[in-house]
Amino acid sequence: MTGATLLVELLTEELPPKALPKLGQAFADGIAAGLRTRGLAADDGAFRWFATPRRLAVTLAGVLPEAAAREVTEKIMPVSVALDASGQPTAALTKKLEAKGIPLAAVAGFERRLDGKAEALFHTSTVAGAKLAEVLAGIVQDALKALPIPKVMRWGDGDATFVRPAHKLTMLHGTSVVPGSVLDIQSGRSTRGHRFMSRGDIDIASADAYEPTLLAEGKVIPDFAERRADIEKQLVTEAGRQGATLGEYADLLDEVTALVEHPTVYVGEFEAEFLAVPQECLILTMRANQKYFPLFDVEGKLLNRFLIVSNMQMEDPSNIVTGNQRVVRPRLSDARFFFEQDIKAGLTPRVVKLGSVVYHNKLGSLGDRVQRMSIVARKVAGLLGADENLANRAALLSKADLLTDMVGEFPELQGTMGRYYAQAEGALPVVAEAIEQHYRPRFAGDALPDTNIGRALALADKLDSLVGFFGIGQLPTGDRAPFGLRRAALGVLRILMESPLPLDLVALIDESAASYAPGLLGSELPGPLFDFMLERLRNQLREAGHAQDVVDAVLALKPTRIDLVVPKLQAVVAFQQLPEAAALAAANKRIVNILKKADVTPGEPDVALLAEDAEKALFHAIVEVAPLARSHFQNEDYTDALRVLAGLRAAVDRFFDEVMVMAEEPLVRQNRLALLGQLAGLMNQVADISRLSA
Repeated sequence: MTGATLLVELLTEELPPKALPKLGQAFADGIAAGLRTRGLAADDGAFRWFATPRRLAVTLAGVLPEAAAREVTEKIMPVSVALDASGQPTAALTKKLEAKGIPLAAVAGFERRLDGKAEALFHTSTVAGAKLAEVLAGIVQDALKALPIPKVMRWGDGDATFVRPAHKLTMLHGTSVVPGSVLDIQSGRSTRGHRFMSRGDIDIASADAYEPTLLAEGKVIPDFAERRADIEKQLVTEAGRQGATLGEYADLLDEVTALVEHPTVYVGEFEAEFLAVPQECLILTMRANQKYFPLFDVEGKLLNRFLIVSNMQMEDPSNIVTGNQRVVRPRLSDARFFFEQDIKAGLTPRVVKLGSVVYHNKLGSLGDRVQRMSIVARKVAGLLGADENLANRAALLSKADLLTDMVGEFPELQGTMGRYYAQAEGALPVVAEAIEQHYRPRFAGDALPDTNIGRALALADKLDSLVGFFGIGQLPTGDRAPFGLRRAALGVLRILMESPLPLDLVALIDESAASYAPGLLGSELPGPLFDFMLERLRNQLREAGHAQDVVDAVLALKPTRIDLVVPKLQAVVAFQQLPEAAALAAANKRIVNILKKADVTPGEPDVALLAEDAEKALFHAIVEVAPLARSHFQNEDYTDALRVLAGLRAAVDRFFDEVMVMAEEPLVRQNRLALLGQLAGLMNQVADISRLSA
């Protein structure tokens, strides 16, 4: 039996644009999985997904009209229950066979084999394969139910529910319509093209003709990726004609691709006088509200031109261009009005008003928050050699722009507008920059603050959130991360690690906790918060490509200097390349286990109690190596420190070959444990070397 291409298309009202690619992929995956499970499509069979503002579709090659018959073996019951002493069927077996529709005469063909410890009867039968016409509608319905849709709606007088009202269902196998009903819609072969450029309902002759028919007759590019590539090509080409660049546009490109079916790019412009407004305001207005692509010069400065991705192709697009220019002008006027009013009101006068804005009912107002931030920012700035007074000034102004009209309209501009308004008041550049930079990094891969004042304020901001919410028991659980605590933790870690900053994380947590009023926070800090942040660091390092055993070895010591973690990782990797590494890691693991089982706290070894030559040799080797190893460690030369310690291998091997650690004499035993404790302390200053042992 040969297969043919299958087409399934659901025509709807406009689908959520930001979710469209996920919906298209998930719809296709669900249908493909359903067909494969029933043997109607090969596990490696090719399929393509399509998604436009008004349709989800998939085509799959080589789909069978009917799956091959298959043998199914099922356990009937234990032999001891099924057959009596003479080997004849019991009443229980007879009743079971009647319920399953298996003739009693078939018992003679049943297979007897062990099932666990008892023998059982098994029946093998041939089951007809699934028929596409009988199961396809159910597969499509299941795929729709599994889509990542938070809310559904009901339309008309039926009971069907979906994210948007559905109008048509096309299910074609080759040239034949596959009968079925989904969302109360009977399948057919007709679809609809572009709302304005198509000629109405369009019949699809065959599943293979779906895409070319929509392109030619419907004026629709159904493939999301192809439509996106076409828009991008037009944007880049038109920007080049304008002698301009597009800046960052990937996210907007995805959204616009989900809004159009037949994209055409046109150029619009606005009055140059609007460029007096900070360009971030104009860019956000155009991108967020109008879905326009702003144009920039080679230096990244905004031009008074933008690109429109229209859903219409016109010989004379003047009405489209003029209409869009007319629509964007009031938006830009609003942005200018907000900016001018905010400048008149000033930034500093708003600081006192922060006291009347609740940050959290248990953590006080925004005014309380900036006071706490100023304490920590001053401390951190001092540790970094920066001006504490400037850090204090930046902290007090850092949240004032939240009360401005511009940030009220565009919350995404918090910090950015604070920088502009601080500059307008005559603030020093480093203070203004810190106000903007203290939100960094806003997302994975975002830039970090690049001044010590900015770093101090960013750390103070994020630590205040982490300490405050952990202190009142608002901890992240599972996939839930209230108040952006995971993002804040990663921000602190990145600033400390990548800047890098020679600061102690536990000391920073304590400093932030001390800025809160006595009794406001619980007494659990900093332990749970520090552990939470180390776990985030562990995940971050693994995602960055560091080996799991190396990461675990370094973090097992719970390092508080995050800036030294990567050098330690590099040192451990270099140590692993040494010929002595494996033996020392195994010995270290043995030492850890011995000390753990002994359950004593070993002190300093007494040379007078060293009886065996091997333990004397190890003692003298440690005495010889320790000063140099500790010197390297104190100088943060971790690779050299571990390389020096590798020289202990021969003495360690001899010790374990010749010495019985758990001697009967208590003083000798205690002394040998002390010697091993001294060795473990020396070996594990960079990482827990025992974690490297298989």
